Amino acid sequence: MLLEGSCHCKAVRFRVESRHPYPFNLCYCSICRKTSGGGGYAVNLGADNTTLEIEGGENLRVYRARMEDERTGEVTTSNAERSFCGECGTHLWLWDSRWPDLVHPLAGVVDTDLPVPPERTHLMMDFKPDWVLFRPGEHDQVHGHYPDESLEDWHKRLGLES
Repeated sequence: MLLEGSCHCKAVRFRVESRHPYPFNLCYCSICRKTSGGGGYAVNLGADNTTLEIEGGENLRVYRARMEDERTGEVTTSNAERSFCGECGTHLWLWDSRWPDLVHPLAGVVDTDLPVPPERTHLMMDFKPDWVLFRPGEHDQVHGHYPDESLEDWHKRLGLES
């Protein structure tokens, strides 16, 4: 499925092909919450990084999150690069060098109509703040950290690959 998206001010627009366009994966980690703002979680999609086309790329900025080990206090920098519009601050997508063929646009910046998922996966729930209301659907999955099931596996299990 071709996904088209943009930042709020339209200084950055993009197109990317996705075999996994269902917005089902809700991440409650502090990095996703704080970089995407709003409702207490981020909804990340999966797409083919080799098909990513960008207009207004000169307006992009990249953030690599600071990560602190809760046990040791050691501070490192994330492999993941979060791309933002330098004009309006909209977080557009995440790319990680460990999976270079994938890019993860945020569902909220996709202008294309997305399909409605039959179930959702709530992940990193151990990091959800108390103020975030949580009402899972009947078939939703809930995980304290990352689930074993990948974006691709979820789509395959439900027969939803496009």
